[in-house]
Amino acid sequence: MIVGLIGKIIKKEPTVVHLNVNGVVYEVFVSLNCSSKITKDEVSFEISEIIREDAHNLYGFIDSSEKKLFETVIKINGIGPKVGLAICSTFTPSSFAQIISSNDVDMLKRVPGIGPKGASRILVELSGFIIDVENESEVSNINIEASLALESLGFKKEIVSKILKTCTSTSTSELVREALKKLQK
Repeated sequence: MIVGLIGKIIKKEPTVVHLNVNGVVYEVFVSLNCSSKITKDEVSFEISEIIREDAHNLYGFIDSSEKKLFETVIKINGIGPKVGLAICSTFTPSSFAQIISSNDVDMLKRVPGIGPKGASRILVELSGFIIDVENESEVSNINIEASLALESLGFKKEIVSKILKTCTSTSTSELVREALKKLQK
């Protein structure tokens, strides 16, 4: 299993890179977001290798959270690597997590290859999807923890997210208390 490649780019297209690694040239499929981050000839990719009966394909990522997003969405029935890369090309991992948490079907339908049924399936299968983004703020971590706590108490996700947007507390326990007061009204 190939999990990473470091080499020199000999050919670069928007979604495909040919990478020379010690004399062996690999074809690596990349998202548009990843392709735009490649600024040097030398590059290091985290690789997701997908082996099929007719092909061994390598999908490269500079950002580990983008790789996690890709590997998460291709586990959904009916979502293959092409659509997975289209999702990574259309959204950053943090914006995708935001779309999932807000149940935004219309935004998901903007991805090439995803229709209304596919978008709905993604939202259902990934409800509660949380991605680790290095620059994610402390505030959003507190909101996520509070949201999970309130959902475990039986409140619906949509209602919880609306209430949390109106709260101002700065710690998880205070945020849960404030939200519970508002939910009881």
